[in-house]
Amino acid sequence: MIKFFLMVNKQGQTRLSRYYEHVEINKRTILEAEVIKNCLSRSKDECSFIEYKDFKLVYRQYAALFIVVGIDQTENEMAVYELIHNFVEVLDKYFSRV
Repeated sequence: MIKFFLMVNKQGQTRLSRYYEHVEINKRTILEAEVIKNCLSRSKDECSFIEYKDFKLVYRQYAALFIVVGIDQTENEMAVYELIHNFVEVLDKYFSRV
């Protein structure tokens, strides 16, 4: 199950966040800061899947934009990785030059 969906730029600023489980506002900022730090600090040679606390992070970078999805332990990482790509393709077709 997907727990949250984030779009973040290279400076670490959250551009879009959507939570599918209740998380208090003050905990969201802490969670986002830690997740962003973990994803931005990784090199391009490293895997796009990270085990973080009691869930997994799946992220993908498109130019200056990172898309991060938090999932539970039972979810398929490759399926979520493809979901991110399909989401970006839809945005690109709808808005052009995403």
